[in-house]
Amino acid sequence: MADNTLFGMHGNALALRSQRMALLASNIANAGTPGYKARDIDFNAALDKAQGGSKVAAAAESAMGYRVPLQTTLDGNTVELSTEQTQFAENAVAYRATLSFLEGRVGTVMSALKGE
Repeated sequence: MADNTLFGMHGNALALRSQRMALLASNIANAGTPGYKARDIDFNAALDKAQGGSKVAAAAESAMGYRVPLQTTLDGNTVELSTEQTQFAENAVAYRATLSFLEGRVGTVMSALKGE
């Protein structure tokens, strides 16, 4: 995504959080689909792999797994809407925090380039 010396792990973290948000949104959208299996990304494992040199998409794919439901349903769907919504909200807050950090870093670099 970006130069790791400038943005550190935050560039990879932003890309992973974006992929996780899309996956959680897909789970929510399929809450009524019979047989749908909810999936999630183990964010810490994916970030470790991305920091170790793996591409972000490959790291996310390798850290992806199926969510185990607290209560089974008759149609085989494992999406628990309240769990998915909570995970989505937490991920959105973390995404925004990472984005804010990166915006601050870019602002600092721009100020340095302008000589301010």
